[in-house]
Amino acid sequence: MEDEEEAFVNKKVLVRSASHMYDDLRSFRTWFKWMCVDQSDPWSACLSWFVFSLLAVVVPLISHYLLACSDCDADHSRTYDSVVQLSLSSVAAVSFICLSRFNKKYGLRRFLFLDKLCDESETVRNCYTQQLNRSMKILFIFVMPCFVAESTYKIWWYSSGGTKIPFLGNVVVSNIVACILELSSWLYRTVVFFLVCVLFRVICYLQILRLQDFAQVLFHVDSDVESVLREHLRIRRHLRIISHRYRVFILWALIFITASLFASLLLTTRPNADLRIYKSGELALCSVSLLAGLMILLRSATRITHKAQAVTCLAAKWHACATIDSYHWAGIPPAAHQVDCNNDLPPSSNGSSDAEDVGDEEDELDNTKFVPSYAYSTISFQKRQALVTYFEHNRAGVTIFGVMLDRTSLHTIFGIELTLMLWLLGKTVGVS
Repeated sequence: MEDEEEAFVNKKVLVRSASHMYDDLRSFRTWFKWMCVDQSDPWSACLSWFVFSLLAVVVPLISHYLLACSDCDADHSRTYDSVVQLSLSSVAAVSFICLSRFNKKYGLRRFLFLDKLCDESETVRNCYTQQLNRSMKILFIFVMPCFVAESTYKIWWYSSGGTKIPFLGNVVVSNIVACILELSSWLYRTVVFFLVCVLFRVICYLQILRLQDFAQVLFHVDSDVESVLREHLRIRRHLRIISHRYRVFILWALIFITASLFASLLLTTRPNADLRIYKSGELALCSVSLLAGLMILLRSATRITHKAQAVTCLAAKWHACATIDSYHWAGIPPAAHQVDCNNDLPPSSNGSSDAEDVGDEEDELDNTKFVPSYAYSTISFQKRQALVTYFEHNRAGVTIFGVMLDRTSLHTIFGIELTLMLWLLGKTVGVS
C-alpha cells in the first residue's frame, strides 16, 4: 500500500515538476512564459487567458471596426481584413484551447513523452533531446519571414496615412501604438498556431526514432517473437495516444483553413474585386502562413504512418531471410543463384553497387539490404509467419477518428489545398 502511494506521489511530481538549471525542458518553459501560454499555476493561467483575450479577440475587433478608416483611398482600404482577422483568430483559438487542455491535463513533460524516455535507448534519448532543443528555431524559421512581410505592410499602411484617429491625443503616437498592437496580435496568433504544430512534429519525431530503434530488435541476437510483439504493441499504444490527443486539433485546423481558403477565393473572384497587392497581399500572406502550419501537421503524421507501416515490409524480409537461412541449417545446398542473407546487395554487372545510387533516403526501416540471419535458429517458421500476419493486419499510424493519415490521404488533402492556394495566389499576387 505504501509503495502504491509513493508511486502515485512520484507520478504527480513528475507531471508537475518545477524548472531548474538542469531541467531538459527549461528552455521550453522559458519560451512558454515569454509567449504567455504557460499555465502551470493559477496566476500564469489567468495571465495566459487575459493575453489571449486581448491579442486574439479584442485587438482584432478594434482594428477591424475602429482603426480602419472608411474614407481612405483605394490603396489603404482594407477590403479583405475581415477574412484575415477571422481566419487567424479562429485557428489561434483552437490552438490555444488545445494547448491549454494539454498543459492542464498532462503537463509539459508528460505531454512530450519525456516520462517514457527512461525505457528508450541512449540513441533515442540523445536524438530526441537535440530535436527538442532546436524545435523553437524551426518555429521561428517559419514565422519570422511572414512576420517581416506583415510588419513591412503595417508600417507602410500607418506611416502613409492609413488612419487618422487620434485616440491618444497625438496622431503619430496613436499610429505607433496601434501598429504595435496589430503586429503583436498577428505574431501572437501565428506563433500559438505554429507552436502546437511544432509540438506535434516533435512528438512524431520521437516515435520515428523509436521505430528505427525497433528495427534493431529484429536483428538482435536474443530477440524472439514475444519481445518483438511487446515492443510493437507499446509503439502502437503511443501512436494511439498521439492520435487521440491531436485528432480534434488536426480536424478543426483542416476545417478552418479550408474554409478560409474558400472564403478568400469567393471574395477575390468577384467581378468587382480589387486585387492590387496593397489590398490583397495581406490575405495571401495569411493563407500561406496557415497552409504552412497545416503542412507541418500532415507531413509529420504521414511520415510516422509511413514508418510504422514499413515495419510490415521489414518483418516480411526478416521472415524470408530466416527461411532461406533455414535451408543451410538443414544441410540443403544453396542454389547457384542464391544470395547469402549475411551479405548486402550484390554488385551490379558493371562493377558498381546499387547502394551508391540510393543516397541517404534509406534507413533501418526501409532499405533493400538483406537481413543478418545469425539469430533465427531458435525461432520457428510458424512463429515468424504469425508475426508477419499480425503486422499485415495491424497497421499502425496516426488516425483521425479512424481515418489513417497515410500518403494517400496526404495526396488528396494536399492536392485540394494546393489548388486553392495557387488559385488564390494567382488572383492576389500574380503567382500561379
